[in-house]
Amino acid sequence: MQEIRVLGPLAKTKGTMDPAFDRILTSEALSFVADLHRLFDARRIELLARREVRQQELDSGAGFDFLPDTTAIRDGEWSVRPAPPDLQDRRCEITGPTDRKMVINALNSGARVFMADFEDSNSPTWDNMVRGQSNLFDAVRRQIDFTADTGKRYELSRASATLMVRPRGWHLVEKHMEIDKMPASASLFDFGLYFFHNARELLDRGSGPYFYIPKLESRLEARLWNDVFLRAQEQLGIAEGTIKATVLIETIPAAFEMEEILYELRDHSAGLNAGRWDYIFSVIKKHRSRAGFALPDRGQISMTAPFMRSYTELLVKTCHKRGAFAMGGMAAFIPSRKDEEVNRIAFAKVAEDKKREAADGCDGTWVAHPDLVPLVTDIFTEVLGDAPNQLGRQRQDVSVTASDLTQFTIEGATITESGVRQNVDVAIQYIASWLRGTGAAAIYNLMEDVATAEISRSQIWQWVRSESVTIEGVAITPSYVNKIADEETERLRAELGHEMYKVSRLDEARVLFTDVALADDFPDFLTLPAYDVLEN
Repeated sequence: MQEIRVLGPLAKTKGTMDPAFDRILTSEALSFVADLHRLFDARRIELLARREVRQQELDSGAGFDFLPDTTAIRDGEWSVRPAPPDLQDRRCEITGPTDRKMVINALNSGARVFMADFEDSNSPTWDNMVRGQSNLFDAVRRQIDFTADTGKRYELSRASATLMVRPRGWHLVEKHMEIDKMPASASLFDFGLYFFHNARELLDRGSGPYFYIPKLESRLEARLWNDVFLRAQEQLGIAEGTIKATVLIETIPAAFEMEEILYELRDHSAGLNAGRWDYIFSVIKKHRSRAGFALPDRGQISMTAPFMRSYTELLVKTCHKRGAFAMGGMAAFIPSRKDEEVNRIAFAKVAEDKKREAADGCDGTWVAHPDLVPLVTDIFTEVLGDAPNQLGRQRQDVSVTASDLTQFTIEGATITESGVRQNVDVAIQYIASWLRGTGAAAIYNLMEDVATAEISRSQIWQWVRSESVTIEGVAITPSYVNKIADEETERLRAELGHEMYKVSRLDEARVLFTDVALADDFPDFLTLPAYDVLEN
């Protein structure tokens, strides 16, 4: 049953309520969110409009380059404020959504940091968003536990990971909270509730309010976050610079403004992270009008591809130049409980990837599953030794130009029929999972999230638009994509059986997938149309 809570004449929440929500959705907490929204939402909307203008310029033939009017920032002598003690060692971080069991297991995993995710690995149902806040409320106070249907009990161990939180990006709204008759910024909703309830408690316990910031496209968007941080700290009487935020460099515009982003957040910065899958998605999105432009199968776009290597090496150099942490990308493998050969091959690939990151100078990296924590921790420890990080490694040997970041040729890479089918299959399965309320989906021994679906559908759109042909000689047309979508949906129907298929939401997912993959104009984010039907 939906309940509406009014917070004064022009603010209200509307969503199914649960007794656990009462301590989160207090009038004081929601008023705090409303204050942030009223102060900053107009700038958020203006910055989103600037994204559209920039895309129009790219569509008209403009390219990417480092900003001429911020040369003084790049050439200047400055550094970010040092990180607090519990963020000095980040050699292995685990990420995942905020459901109760996941929070406990991640905090107990042995990783140095757990990034609790309200964004790409979370399906933004009202229940997920508010219950997730409730779970973190308990985790901060070390009063979280969980008993499974099997009777197995989960609770925090004595030593647990440092907690960081990723709110949703600037482009999203929280439709269950209205302020001045408009939906609230999802970023400010997620950040505001967590900060209001937990900042002081975290400080009292020797930690602090730490965040990951997604999907930024410019220094101005980072400046907006910095101003939000200043206001939030002022409102709660917390010292300026207490908040620490790591920015995901997962869009190509942001890759050209790494130093500027660090500069805007310098008192609140905890570094940058290489968000690899969203970065590839951004490359496709921003070059959508480039005639004949087509990247190969996503499985062939490794971190050793020239443009990906340039981006990650520049990230390490930029961060260490300014005293900020450089964080590597995600290892999404989920170990098999049945096939040790699958595990052997996958663990070898993970090890190769993480050894490269550690050798490049990264201070730490991400994993999606607790079983990977010991492997990755050991790899970074071999490089770090007794040191907590590699901030002293300046990487002055690295020189990356604008053309290095925009040279997308990958020698020997191809588009294959299996690559097309994989994109269609995984995207439909993931979207169905997301619509069912699960944003971290285990598909073919990989932990998939929104970024996976985004790159899958954007590659299909790109291949159709560029009239690409597979190496087997098959033209990638709308009818070919629809044929594969039908075949994959029917295969899943047969595997699941009639009753399970009825509740799978695969039919809706198939429609959503083709809507965004075969649209005439490229939809910026698939989650925008998907959100409209999420809780229908």
